Amino acid sequence: MAKKRKKTRSYKRWTDADLKALKKFSREMLPVSKVSKLLKRTEATIRMKAYSLGLSMGHRRRRA
Repeated sequence: MAKKRKKTRSYKRWTDADLKALKKFSREMLPVSKVSKLLKRTEATIRMKAYSLGLSMGHRRRRA
């Protein structure tokens, strides 16, 4: 008989605290690079989750 393969995740699950932080960072207009360091996730993951939640991320600073 073949052994069953143990399923493991290659990513961290999003907790409620992570989602609240992501929404807060979106409101504060933080750049994705800073958010990714704070949440310890890749920029692509941050962008995908924000898109799926309908949040705007990747704000660019406007010149005065």
